[in-house]
Formats: sequence, structure tokens, C-alpha cells
Amino acid sequence: MLSEPRSGRLAAWGNALLAGLVSPDEAVLAIVGEDAVHRVEGLPGESAPVGLTLALGRLRALGVSGLRVALPAPGHALGLSGPPEFNARALEAGEAVVCHGSALGLVPEVREAGPAGDVHAEVVWHSLAVREAPPADVPSLGEAERELAEALRDATEVLSRLDLAGSGPVAEAAVDAYRARAERGREVLAPGYPPRAVRVLELAQRVGLLVSVAYESGHGGAVSASEMSARAEALRPVERTARRAQVAAYNSMVEEREKGVR
Repeated sequence: MLSEPRSGRLAAWGNALLAGLVSPDEAVLAIVGEDAVHRVEGLPGESAPVGLTLALGRLRALGVSGLRVALPAPGHALGLSGPPEFNARALEAGEAVVCHGSALGLVPEVREAGPAGDVHAEVVWHSLAVREAPPADVPSLGEAERELAEALRDATEVLSRLDLAGSGPVAEAAVDAYRARAERGREVLAPGYPPRAVRVLELAQRVGLLVSVAYESGHGGAVSASEMSARAEALRPVERTARRAQVAAYNSMVEEREKGVR
């Protein structure tokens, strides 16, 4: 969770485009980011993969009025609504985008291309049918913010209890990298999102950072297999909360629009 998921970029900037707040060029540039190219495969009415600009226009023509994020993990179908084929593809990728207003979903497949030393990522979004139903286990922004405050305390406590602070240089380097990305504006949502969503996303990424540090900084104070298992068990609900909050932040623009229609 140290980097913004591609599904998050696609949903956030796609929503801003659908709301008329950014141009197609601005949206595509932000979605592609540091990747070489993004294409969409399997869209209704298209016999071959198409570029993002055409794909976003096609989605609008198909009645799509918003984009939601799903960040599923084994045993946690976060943001998904079925059917099984789509859920399985999304779980394998660890992320997906679900269209609001049309029964379609997009799952990214990342391919590496280029010679050694100059490898770049090419992304193909596979368009699949989805079930039009409420997404699984997505909290409101308010719920997510409250849960995150507790999760942050829990994560800090686990780090201290397992002596992971002993790997200080690793933790400090991770925090410095996070702050550098934030300062460059890469962790900020697209235009049109409420300030609370930006705040929730930033806090979710901070909690995710602490979890990643705990998993990646060696054994810390866990010197046995049972202690390492206990660490993973303690961190699992914290990581789950951070993923739920990320989804709530990315989906907030669509959720707010739906409330206004009711």
C-alpha cells in the first residue's frame, strides 16, 4: 500500500473527467502516470484493444456515470459484487474498477516490456461483465475515518510490542519516501473530491505504510515462527481497515453524487 493503486488513479481521474472537471488529456496523463501505455480490451462495440481516451469516451456513451474501486484480498471481497468470474480476476490482480451506470468492470493486467535496464510497464484493462449490486464491505467516509484512527493506534502498538522500531533506518527510509511522494502531489485525489476524502486516503496510506514496514523490515523482535505468525495475525485487521478506507475515499465522489440524486 505504499503506492497508489492503478485502479485508484483510473477511478479518481475518470470520475473527474465524467464530471467535466478535467480534460481527457489531463485525465489520461494522470492515469498512466509512470507507465508506458494503458489500453482497454473487451469493451462493448470495440473489436480490439483501444487507448484510454477512446475507452473513457466509450464508457460514457455506454451510460457510465461514475467509477468505483475494489481492492479485494483472499477472504475479503472488498468492493466487489460479482459474478464469480469477475471477482476471481479482480482477486488475482488485487484491484479492479467497477462502473456505475453500466454493468461493466475493468481489471488491470500489468506487463513488463523493453530491454534490460529500460524496462517499462504496459497495462491492459480487461473489460468484463459485473453484477449490478451494492459493493461488498465498503464503509462511508465517516466510518472509515473513525476506524483508521483506531487502526493507527493499533499499528503503532504492534510495531512497538514486536520491537520493529529496532529496524529504525528501514522505517525512517520508508517514511521519508512516503513524504517525498506526498510533497510531489502523487497521493492527492483528482479534482472534485471532498477534502475529507483526501484526508482519509492520506491516513489510510500512512497506516498501510506502517503495516508494510512491519512486514518488510525483517523479523524485528519476532524470533520464532509462532511469534512471526502472531505478528501477521495482529497486523491483518489493521491492513484490512486501511484497504477499506482507501476504497471509501476513491468511491466517495460517486457515493456523494448518488446521495444527491436520492
